[in-house]
Amino acid sequence: MKDINQISQYNREAWDTLVARGDRWTIPVTSEVIAAARSGEWNIVLTPQLPVPKHWFPELSGTDVLGLASGGGQQAPILAAAGANVTVLDNSPGQLEQDQVVARRDGLTIRSVLGDMRDLSCFESNCFDLVFNPCSVAFIPNIQPVLDEAFRVLRPGGRLMCGFINAVRYLFDEDELEKGNLVITHALPYADHTHLSDEAQNKLRQNKEPFMFSHSLEDTIGGLLKAGFALTEIYEDRGDRDRLSEFCPTFFATLATKPN
Repeated sequence: MKDINQISQYNREAWDTLVARGDRWTIPVTSEVIAAARSGEWNIVLTPQLPVPKHWFPELSGTDVLGLASGGGQQAPILAAAGANVTVLDNSPGQLEQDQVVARRDGLTIRSVLGDMRDLSCFESNCFDLVFNPCSVAFIPNIQPVLDEAFRVLRPGGRLMCGFINAVRYLFDEDELEKGNLVITHALPYADHTHLSDEAQNKLRQNKEPFMFSHSLEDTIGGLLKAGFALTEIYEDRGDRDRLSEFCPTFFATLATKPN
């Protein structure tokens, strides 16, 4: 599978399958979590473990938020319960439905939009105060259109929060990593559809696992600056299910602002 559009469609189906399997990033939050958010007690993540610092957020009451490729019934419902006006754009119908599961259950309003994170043409310019993008750009090859579009739809002074996977994560053989062995195999930049053998790609397809891509600091930090953002803060995080994270951070999150 070489065509990028085919990979995008395949990844949509793969994430719908992950919803059916109950993957950790597809499980909706509980009513107790929503009740706590309504009373002001809440946190959400851009990366696997560390909560996003509270001072990264504007006052959420009445704030227009775009959850960019962040379906799954987790971040968007919490932000809505905390008072934000939340729209979620995601490539997976199943992931969008998880947000609506929480909305129906707990009386929230969340607008769901099926679409590609690289194309936000359904939204007017300068219409959001906050764009929240967890670790999802790993599923597309070129992230600059995402960052450019996020800049366009944000109002002046608006904030973009992104989660990224450290490209070092892709140097290692995945099968060996799952066994706890650190075996450097791949050169960067990495892409499943170019680096893996046909047999390994077929295994991914059989298991309905999404295809992934690495992104360099030039792509991520440089991409934010190229889009016009001012980089405000950054923190690193570690995965909780892989050996590499015992040795180095494998994720990082950024806060960037659109100048006034």
